[in-house]
Amino acid sequence: MRSLTEEETRTLFTKLASYTGRSLNSLITPAEDGSMSVFRLQGSRVYYVNKEIANLSISFPRDQLLSMGTMIGKYTKATLDLLAQHARYKVWIKANGVMPLLYGGSVLKAHVARFSEDVAENQGIVILDSNDVPLGFGVTARSSAQIAKLDPTSIAIHRQADAGEYLREEDTLFTT
Repeated sequence: MRSLTEEETRTLFTKLASYTGRSLNSLITPAEDGSMSVFRLQGSRVYYVNKEIANLSISFPRDQLLSMGTMIGKYTKATLDLLAQHARYKVWIKANGVMPLLYGGSVLKAHVARFSEDVAENQGIVILDSNDVPLGFGVTARSSAQIAKLDPTSIAIHRQADAGEYLREEDTLFTT
């Protein structure tokens, strides 16, 4: 496990900031108890891990260390729980939209229960079910005001990643 380069860090923070906004600061500032978490790269995956544990990981050979901390992703995908806690914009979908999303489909206007206020077009957004369980994340196809006027079969959110992806790709999840 190694630290991210400056370019890798910039890419990661740009991606995370599009979903979290100013809440990104809470991921990189030390906690009240003084503990600090850092981002580390193992193979092609980025992990968010306690700094003390990350420092201990150097005693393991890289080829034997599979995972540590919270896997953020491969620069195009991110962990849902972490994003949902800090997301600036969210959309809640109806029960009839959960399975199409988890099978890799986009979110249609008919599946949308409600939006955060004033969501812009092409904005990063976290997708939740009606019980506030994070299901995935994506990018809005139009602004929230425009989506309200669309017909029910129009795409509201283009899916980038979802919880079902872990099951669909479990054979290659930890391969580099």
